[in-house]
Formats: sequence, C-alpha cells, structure tokens
Amino acid sequence: MTVSVALGLALLAILLLATLLIAAYSLHKVRAAHLMLYELRDTLEQGGNRQFRQLEALHGLYIELKLDKSLPPTRGWAASPDFLIELARHAREARPGIVVECSSGTSTVVLARTLQLNGRGKVYSLEHDPHYAQLTRELLARHGLSEWAVVLDAPLEPLDVGNVPYTWYRASVLPALPQIDMLVIDGPPQAVGRLARYPAGPVLLPRLAPGGAVFLDDAARPDEQEAVQRWRDAFADLQVSTRNCEKGCAVLQRPAAAAVAESVTRAA
Repeated sequence: MTVSVALGLALLAILLLATLLIAAYSLHKVRAAHLMLYELRDTLEQGGNRQFRQLEALHGLYIELKLDKSLPPTRGWAASPDFLIELARHAREARPGIVVECSSGTSTVVLARTLQLNGRGKVYSLEHDPHYAQLTRELLARHGLSEWAVVLDAPLEPLDVGNVPYTWYRASVLPALPQIDMLVIDGPPQAVGRLARYPAGPVLLPRLAPGGAVFLDDAARPDEQEAVQRWRDAFADLQVSTRNCEKGCAVLQRPAAAAVAESVTRAA
C-alpha cells in the first residue's frame, strides 16, 4: 500500500468518525430540546391549573359570601383565594365568637363578612404597618363591615420566648378577650427573621378555646413547618392537618370539651 493510499484511508476514517460524533451530538441536542419542550409543556399546564384553581376559589368566595363589592388583589403577598375560602367555610360552619388574626387585609374582610352572615362574632387583627392598618379599615368600611372587625395597631417589638429573642406583634394591644375560637396566622412577614410566626404559639395558643382552630398560611415553607412541629410538641392536645392550598395551609385544632370528656371517660 502506497503512502498516499494509507493517508487517504486515514483521512476517510477520521471523516467517518467526525461524522458519527456530529450525528451523536446532534441526536443528544435534539433529545435535550424535546425534554425541554415536554418540561415547558408540563410547567405551563401546571401553572394554568393552579391559576384556574385560584379563579374557582375566588368565584366561590363571591358566591358564598354574597359580596356586592370587589375584593382587593389576591396575588403576591396577599392571602390566596384557596386559603381565604378555607377560612370562610370554617367560620361559617364553626360560627366562632372571637377571631384573632395576625396581619390584616383581604382576609379581615372575608372573616368579617362571614361573621356578619353568621350574625355573631368579631375579628381582632394585629397589624404592624400603620399604612396597611388604615387600608384594611377603609376596606372594612367600604364593605359595611366596620362593626364586625377591629384592626389593632401592633408594632413589631422584641419578644423573648424561652430565652430566645424574636420580633413579634405588641400583643398587649389585644383587649381582655375570652378564649379565642379561631386564630389566623399570616404574619409577621418572613423578612422579619427566622421563625417569624412561631411566637404566635406561645403567646396565643394557651388562649385557644376547646374546639378552637388555628389556620396558618404559607405552611409549605420550612420555617412554618418547623413552627407547627414546635407547637405540636408544646401543645400535645392539638390535632394537626393540612389543606391543599397554593402556599400551603396547616390547621391545628383543639378538641371540643365534650370530645375531651368522652375520651377521659373511655380511658377510665
């Protein structure tokens, strides 16, 4: 075999190898593009389903609460419609007398309107931001609900819980209430610090009435999950469940007095 023939065969082999490598790389890129398209399709479908679920919940709120004026936006930092309708449905069924809320806004209007439909009860909302407190008061007035809810100016201040420093609402602004029938926790904001919502447990859960319920928004977040676990450890009688809400919803409920008495009787 002459040198020129050998060189030609070598070049041909190199060319074939290069062609195979290019083909393999092209197939890899095509497969990656297909996978990306499938992932994008699934993301769009899931996003569409989530938005549709929120629209359904918002529509349900307007129907169930018989609202004749619009609610403020329920996106971003605001409570999502699916969380709001959980609050409304529980309040309609449980008919709480005293509702305490950590933060204020659309949820305050929803709860106040529910109590108005029930014909009993009052909402007490702790709000650290004076601007938002005033906005909520204006919302209540617009819906004719001012007598069913009061927004309390509760600035954030240092609070020691078990010798650990936190920043939480000034709880002393709450009037001398009987036991709390329903507690809604949607503040303080996460930016305040780690486990920002945890102090609600030590401060308010001892005042939760038999049969009373706690609704925690944003319960899909790690801090809120840890707070729930700590509350459960500290208050063994609380029954914990979840609701399928956009941002996560944890529900903690104290057994009714009759249920507790029956349990004691059976144990005896």
